[in-house]
Amino acid sequence: MSNPLMEAVDLRKTYRMGRVGVEVLRGCSLAIGSGEFLAIMGKSGSGKSTLLHLLGALDVPNQGQVTFHDKPIYAPPTQRRFRPGVLDTFSFWEQSRIRLRRHAFGFVFQFYHLLPELTVLENVLLTRMIGTPWLRWGSRRKKYDERARSIIERVGLTARIKHRPNELSGGERQRVAIARALIHDPQILFADEPTGNLDEDSGGRILELLTGLHGEGQTIVMVTHDASVARAADRTLHLDRGVLATN
Repeated sequence: MSNPLMEAVDLRKTYRMGRVGVEVLRGCSLAIGSGEFLAIMGKSGSGKSTLLHLLGALDVPNQGQVTFHDKPIYAPPTQRRFRPGVLDTFSFWEQSRIRLRRHAFGFVFQFYHLLPELTVLENVLLTRMIGTPWLRWGSRRKKYDERARSIIERVGLTARIKHRPNELSGGERQRVAIARALIHDPQILFADEPTGNLDEDSGGRILELLTGLHGEGQTIVMVTHDASVARAADRTLHLDRGVLATN
């Protein structure tokens, strides 16, 4: 693949469980093209979510590197902190990762992670609220509000815009989560088992929504254990005991 949007080389991740190290990823390399829909399949415990978290700058690899637009996401291995402290938040590398998560990457998780006290509209606006200095929020609120309403309409939830999560079905909650992930026009949408907590009908609707977004040019990286879900993607990689393989 020439000029990939994102590339990962030799990603390795080990978690400490007391005195024992559990090696989850054992050297994963892959490239993601702009506009591609990539599925990563694997059994429970195979390291799918860990790999997605490293690609999405949510966690730090012990070894290896991820580049986005040819720029490294992680510090050189000798400078990496795996449990950053408060002061590390202000480091160059941590600030760079925060910017990527706020502006370039969008995330959809299996369990939605919606705030129960907020309405659909407020949940979708949440990432914009967090990423905007409060002195600028007043001047930008109308623009962001219009964008949020447009996305909510895109996912088919205009009639639910004032509802709270406990008033929605599981499929509707996931559509809110997708709308929230799209509010800042992410270059890559990362989806971690987006249909895994839904019945077949609701899961099918979420998959239709994702394929529709892909048809509009959205780059998507999805992890799943379900082969029928993975078939919606352009390409599938298989993760087995921390090692990636193609179909």
